[in-house]
Amino acid sequence: MKFKHFIWFLFLSIFLNAQNSFEIKDARKVVIPFKLINNLIFIPVTINGAELTFLLDTGVAETSIFSLENKEVKLTTLEKIKFSGLGGNASIDGFRSDNNIAVIGKDFINNSLSLFIIVNQDFNISSHVGIPVNGIIGYHFFKNHPISIDYISKKITIYNDMDLFRKKTKKFEQFSISIEKNKPYIEADVEMTNEKKSSKLLIDLGNSDPIWLFPTLIKNFVYNRPNIDDFLGRGFNGDVYGKRSRIHNFYLGDFKFEKPLTAMPDEFSIQHVNLVENRRGSIGGEILCRFTVVFDYANEKLYLRKNKNYDDPFHFNMSGLDFQQDGLIWEKDLVSLETNAKKTSSEVELINNNLQYKFALKPLFSIAGVRKDSPADKAGLKKDDKIITINGRKTLDMTLKQIVELMKSDEGKTITMIIKRKDHELTLSFTLEDPIPYQE
Repeated sequence: MKFKHFIWFLFLSIFLNAQNSFEIKDARKVVIPFKLINNLIFIPVTINGAELTFLLDTGVAETSIFSLENKEVKLTTLEKIKFSGLGGNASIDGFRSDNNIAVIGKDFINNSLSLFIIVNQDFNISSHVGIPVNGIIGYHFFKNHPISIDYISKKITIYNDMDLFRKKTKKFEQFSISIEKNKPYIEADVEMTNEKKSSKLLIDLGNSDPIWLFPTLIKNFVYNRPNIDDFLGRGFNGDVYGKRSRIHNFYLGDFKFEKPLTAMPDEFSIQHVNLVENRRGSIGGEILCRFTVVFDYANEKLYLRKNKNYDDPFHFNMSGLDFQQDGLIWEKDLVSLETNAKKTSSEVELINNNLQYKFALKPLFSIAGVRKDSPADKAGLKKDDKIITINGRKTLDMTLKQIVELMKSDEGKTITMIIKRKDHELTLSFTLEDPIPYQE
């Protein structure tokens, strides 16, 4: 009886997986523009007629929704389930909904998409990237067609014509990958100090760091010095903590990266992750964004070609601050009546006698966390401080990306912030300092 049940379950899984597929309708290729924020890719996805924004992530097998940001999506019947993954907790509750219609671009369509709904409101990355993000899409986006990601033009091309695809990848370097548990893995060489070690790594578009390594899974692992304890990110099961450092070199075939930043989650943070055999870590967005990247899941191939970002140094957020966007506020600006500038959907204009005012939605920012003993910590900045200005510039006129890039800019640069703490305004200054320069 159990054997028959297993055969039926296997058949059902294969059937559902085959149905849950994106297909191209009557086109040789589909081109999709994307937003690139902190090395992460965000694409427009329409679910049952509702226009949403999803993180594109090769590190997840299924498609998930975790926030609707006041949007309404009609879903089919829901089945209660539990999720597990990175983070300290064992699992979180959620739901599954089958047979949804998803459209990406004009001609990339899935008429039987399975969705997993995460009801834990703490799992919401919108405030940390500065735009509304509704969900994550992974394996089912990639599985049927070769897909090219151009980080310079910020366009994804999905190929339905293999001759066109072969022409595209003619001058690319080709790598063998393995698709295991619906995720892509590659062998790369990690050189901690002076010895190369071949390591099986997940190719993870949903990880903004260059490299992650799992110390508890690497024999005789020794942390490079200097290193720092740090908050590494957020997984399905909560916050992920560990260490950050730099390694000597990282190699992908003949491609070489010197002194890349490396994150190493602690044992507690990965205890509930169902890891494939021999996996040692991940390759993240800060490595991948230095190439035009082409995935061919069906033939288990990866194609890479350098872009203009290839030789960029690996900069670290030297402030020790984690930032978040706290929503939007209407801000009034006085503008000339002669202006012919076009209004966006977040702007309103009022004319009073000879004066014209433009009301625009502007972002509010606060500090989500402060690394212990960092320059910002020593200067007295605290979690939940509201940021008013940075180096004389109002943060209302900045983006989250601009703030983070400023904190990575130049070692020795002075940062002066005016912040609001409860009902008081404070002016605090610190100097950017790299806490983890590579040392031989």
